[in-house]
Amino acid sequence: MDLDTDFDVVIAGAGPNGLMLAAELRLAGVRPLVLERLPERATAPKANGLMGVVARLLDARGLYEKLAGWPAPPAATPFFTYGGMRLDLRELPENPMYAIQIPQRRLEAILEEHAVGLGAEIRRGVDVTGFTDHGSYIAVETDAGQFTARFLVGCDGGRSTVRKLAGIDFPGVTDDDVVSRSANVSLPTAAAMALPVPGHGDIPAFMFHRTETGVFIWARFEDAVTVNTMEWGGAPDDTALDDPGPMTLDELRASVKRVLGVDVPLEPPMLDRTPLLRRLSGNNTRIAGRFRDDRVFLAGDAAHVHAGIGAPGLNAGLQDVTNLAWKLGAAIHGWAPDGLLDTYHSERYPVAERVAMQTQAQSALLAPGTKVTALRTLFGELLASPDNIGHIANTMSGNDIRYEQADDPLVGRLMPELSVTTTAGVVRLAELLRTGRPVLLDLAGVGEVAAGWRDRVDVVAGAHPDHPALLIRPDGFVAWAGTSSAGLAEALTRWFGSPTA
Repeated sequence: MDLDTDFDVVIAGAGPNGLMLAAELRLAGVRPLVLERLPERATAPKANGLMGVVARLLDARGLYEKLAGWPAPPAATPFFTYGGMRLDLRELPENPMYAIQIPQRRLEAILEEHAVGLGAEIRRGVDVTGFTDHGSYIAVETDAGQFTARFLVGCDGGRSTVRKLAGIDFPGVTDDDVVSRSANVSLPTAAAMALPVPGHGDIPAFMFHRTETGVFIWARFEDAVTVNTMEWGGAPDDTALDDPGPMTLDELRASVKRVLGVDVPLEPPMLDRTPLLRRLSGNNTRIAGRFRDDRVFLAGDAAHVHAGIGAPGLNAGLQDVTNLAWKLGAAIHGWAPDGLLDTYHSERYPVAERVAMQTQAQSALLAPGTKVTALRTLFGELLASPDNIGHIANTMSGNDIRYEQADDPLVGRLMPELSVTTTAGVVRLAELLRTGRPVLLDLAGVGEVAAGWRDRVDVVAGAHPDHPALLIRPDGFVAWAGTSSAGLAEALTRWFGSPTA
């Protein structure tokens, strides 16, 4: 903390990941600066929601109610889709598919308000152009001058400047065979959750409707209906030019007719913003060779890109930054144990591999062809089993993440959902993590062991009939569970450094 730098951490990119990282760093008591090359917040439609256990992490910061729009704990969706196949999640003993429907522009506005309210500084219209690692600090060059910091984090997307400047490779595959088209439209014939299409019946909203020529999806969001198609075999004749120009609604109409075999009445929407009209050719699945290069870190799309099927991007990216922030804070404050910063890569890289695996599997299940149709038939039979549905739901949601193996099944996993009785009354465990500090939930009378860590760990005494004491990291993952004083002291030292005298 004695090093004299302009900021503790410079963050490149003011998307959801960069903004959430800035907020988490402020909770950790350090000074972040967010640099965004765009002069103002982007208004173009992007993602339309959050899916998975990230909703529980946002709940732990008190953000869920504002994002979801209702004052209740995170709600799981009863149905979802995997590779265009319907998942009935109602019979699962634990449904991890939490859903928050929110346009990305509103998500960014809320996260920016949250970060700025905590004291984060954001500068827009500033482009990172280089950096020099001086060993104990890093000098970040921009088109607006130089900033010094202890660390630099690239949250600047799939074409990350920070990643390229650091010389970190980005291996993976590009599927040039698929073309995706999306647009905001008006659908006069669409009911709230179903679109009648001759020859196809009622096509449910949000579900991937696969045919032998492609995929059709429609969904009703906050202020608009969005229609999307996916076609394989490269661009058809109407867009096969070297420079096909911007996509048009007529192009989407033609694509819909190729996929469904019938015309669907797509009309221009009445919106107070520029409607979405987008064509994407190719599908990238790539993971950075390393998420850390000394004082440089990558998070979100800068570290991994993949198909958007199942909405995995923000689920993974926001968990990246909540994992990283408290570790950077520990290093800056001087109490990080040896190797703590390296656990960012060792914990999050395998998660990125899992996300890439399951999104590629879904893409394969959506492709045309009789072999894929046969595979889907087999999958349909497998999805009659709640155990198989649960396995897929855990994989898609991130509920299968376990950072370490231990005798207690809670260790290494996201904290359990439970309410405990404390001196302040009955509280949900998520409510104890609002400060972004580690929490020792003392359900076994071992709290006095943590006396030497009180400067960095909150101790909450409570009672629960089914759980031992829990040591919970700031990112919501369980670092230790049990009743042993020696085991607790070991875990505190391992994760949160040596005790104070």
